[in-house]
Formats: sequence, structure tokens, C-alpha cells
Amino acid sequence: MDTLKLQISYDIKLDNATYDAIKAFQLNAANSSTSTLANSKLRDIEAAANSFFTSIATSFNMAGYNSEVLKEYVPALVFTMYDGFYIYSPFENTLDEETAQRLDENPNAEYVEGEEVTGLKPYIYYSCRYVKSGIDVVITYSLDNYITIQGTANGRTINDAGYLIDDVSVSGSNVTYRGIRIDSEPQLYEYVEDQEEDKRYPYIKVNGVKYYWDQDYNSGAGSWFSFMNGERLYGQDNFQLGDNDMARTYYQEAAAFKDRILTEYGLGSLTSADARDENGNPIADLTDENGEVVYNFVGGNYKIFDFNNGGVSIEEPESDFNQHRLAVIRYVIERNLSIALANYNDYGSGSYEFRMPKLAEEDWERILNNVSLISFLQGLSIGGKVYNGYSVINNNKNEEVVTENSIYITTSDGYYHRATDRGLLGRSDVVMGVFNIDFERKGVINNTDGTTHYYYPRRELGCYNCYVAQTNVQATDNIYEYMDANSQLAKIYYTALGRERYSMYKVFRNPLEHKALFS
Repeated sequence: MDTLKLQISYDIKLDNATYDAIKAFQLNAANSSTSTLANSKLRDIEAAANSFFTSIATSFNMAGYNSEVLKEYVPALVFTMYDGFYIYSPFENTLDEETAQRLDENPNAEYVEGEEVTGLKPYIYYSCRYVKSGIDVVITYSLDNYITIQGTANGRTINDAGYLIDDVSVSGSNVTYRGIRIDSEPQLYEYVEDQEEDKRYPYIKVNGVKYYWDQDYNSGAGSWFSFMNGERLYGQDNFQLGDNDMARTYYQEAAAFKDRILTEYGLGSLTSADARDENGNPIADLTDENGEVVYNFVGGNYKIFDFNNGGVSIEEPESDFNQHRLAVIRYVIERNLSIALANYNDYGSGSYEFRMPKLAEEDWERILNNVSLISFLQGLSIGGKVYNGYSVINNNKNEEVVTENSIYITTSDGYYHRATDRGLLGRSDVVMGVFNIDFERKGVINNTDGTTHYYYPRRELGCYNCYVAQTNVQATDNIYEYMDANSQLAKIYYTALGRERYSMYKVFRNPLEHKALFS
């Protein structure tokens, strides 16, 4: 009983520390307009890792453990992101000859060759190689249906990326998705703190950055500005004011991407059995202790680009593509994490062998569908046995990914609702769909005195029944089928989903060329 009580206590401490870390990441990213850029992301993740160790040291302080001691029992922190993940764990510092010589000449050098340090290892993408006759490509997956394809196929070189979407029809300027016409939206507006009062600004979001139009009503002139770490930056590019056409462009480009995959590249025959590991061998299926298949590569042998397969669209949860996408992400995480935990034994005291614990299937479902933090705590004595625990906490409000659940619906009475709120059905005052992160508090630095002021970009309040109590929300595993039965709501929802996904930051894009489209 004492051992069980202590184990439960350690589970709670680990959960709390993991929550504190993901909350720190969420707050830092939400108040940084550059949170999707590599250097800013690294800074936010490092801060989250520090929050984890500070929190867990505080929790275990009464047990006599400080943060440095506890680091010996934390073999890894895994930050799963949009198209890959970071592992925060110990590693041996190695330097090339030139850098080592330069540091030797500097008496204040911080790095030592062969020193064991704890930090972030290089970013690992959710990538998989596929080889068959005439085809050798690497596909990088993400937490939604966006992919990157690089390699060769049928005699041509491929370096392409886009969203995989079915049921899109393009005829001139007319675009329909699942039978719903996608039109331009009116000019978008948000509130921004200005001289201790909130001011309503028109804005455009391009490649993950929001640009606001600040007009001088006396002269009629104005300037675009964005935020960098809470400070306004004026003199931005001159964008177009007026209707927002990003949703329609999203579906147009997805239709063109589908055509290139099937017609130009000839990848329609690519199957899961064509997946290869780093040694060029087929990837074996994984089964659990009961013989049940956990992820299916060879045995499934299904088409990856299964557009409209048996009436199931490729972006729907039950599509073969989506099942394979989840299998690849899980395979990459499990394989690299197992290696990291095994290597950790080289840095430990040798009194305990760190190993990959079995994660519950419901935890894997959470990991594979959103940004999350996986923390591990192993080797602590709890009386009758040695503690071996892990915790998974999701970050459901972030700039990294726009999931199907990230779109909230606003109504003219000043409230916002989950898209599956049954109270929305039949209402005539539905206004628009909004990315859930836009309802979060933001901070801006006052240029006069340097103080930070906070504001809310949107003024709507959360609907109690669907947002807080969640008593009026329709449970569904497939929001596309739900929207198919509610065409009026579907138009608002699909427009917002397309707009927000298209305006996200993408590594593959040329930012200058992309910004030029809206200038």
C-alpha cells in the first residue's frame, strides 16, 4: 500500500511538471509572432524544459531531490511538433577540429570536447522512404494532411509539398469543396492594445505572421505593422486591404497538388509495403503482446494516396492515407525514443537500466493528433519497486497546427462555440469561423515606458454550454460527415479551416514569393 501511494504521488508530480512545461511553451509561443521560426521555437522549447525541471524539483523538494539530481532520473523529454519532434536528453558534446581550436584559444569557452551535456538534439522529421520500380521518394508527414515529397519518380526529380484533399472542384474562379461553394471572406479585423486602449485594426495573416493596417485618419495615410516579441514593427510590406481569398486559394492549390501527384509524378500506385527503413529493408509490422497489429506497413499493403477510396475522402480519419500517416509518425517516434533511452544508460550511474516503457494506446492517440510533451521519470526507489513513469500532456492551443477541432464558430450575440455545438444548427446569425488561438490573451510592450499591456484580439465570450460545460456538443469521430449534414454551417467551417491552414507558416515556402502574392 505504501508503494502504491508513493507511485500515485510520483505520477501526480510528473503530470503537474509536464503540464507546467507545456503551459510555459503555450504562453511563450502565443505572445511571439515568430514562434513558428526555428530559432524562436528552440528558445520556447528550452524555456519549457527549464520550467519542467524547476517544477518537478519543487514537487520533489520534500523528498530531498533537487533539479540537478532529478535530471539523472529524467532520460528524455519529447516535444512533438507539427512535422517532427525534439528530444531533450543528455548527449556527449563533440566539436569539429576548427571549432575546438577556436574554443581552446578562448579562456572563457563554455564547451568542452567530450563533455556530457543536457539539451535539445537535432530536429527529427516524421519522414519515411518509399522504394519501388522507378520510384525512390521520401515523404514527410505532419499532424494534419500536409505532406512534403522529395526524390525521384518515373524519370523526374520531385521537390513538392501541399495538402491532400478530396472532392475539390475548380472551374475558373468557382471553387467547391464537398459540394460547398467556397467564396472570398470580408476583410478580417482584430483588436490590438494601443496607448492603453484597444483599437480595431484590419489585418492579413501571411505565412504565420499577422500584419495590421494602421491608418492615420487625419491624413488618410497609413502603414502595416506586425509584432516581434511584443514590440510593434512598422514599415512592413504593403498588402492588399479588402476581401480575404486565402480559403479559396487553399482548395485551389490542393486540387493542383493532387493532380501533380497522380498525373505528373505517377505516385498513385505507391503503397505502405513500399516503405523502407534506413538500411533499405521493408519496415516490419508491429504487434502487441496479444498479437494485435499496432501499426501496419507490409501486411496492409494499401495505397497511400487513396483519393476517394470507397467513398472515404483522403483527409477523413478512416482513410488509408491517414492510418498510414499515424503509423509512420508512431514508428519514427518509437524508434528514435528507444534509441535515446538506451543511449541514456551510457550517461547514468549504471545502477538502473533505462528502457522504453509501454505507452497506452489512448496516449498514443493524443500524441499523434496534436502538439504534445512526453516526459519520462525512471529509476527512483518507491519502496517495493523502482518507479518507471511517463506523462503525456497536449497543447491544444498553439500556432503549430490547425486541427479540425481548432476552428470555433462566432455568432452575432457575441459568443464563440465549438464547431459541433448542437445549438448552432438552424441558427441564422452564424458569423464566421475563428482559429481558437485568436481568443487567447496577447501581450504588447508600451514603447513609452517599456511596460507590457495585455489585450484580447477577439471580443466574443465562450459559450458556457459547449465551451465550458461541453454538455451541448455532438460527439463525432468524423467532423466531415457531421458537416455534410449541415451545409449552412459547413460553408463557414470549411472556409475558416482553409483560411487558417493556408496562412500557417510552412518551411517549404519561399516567404518573399508567398508575401508577394498578397502585396
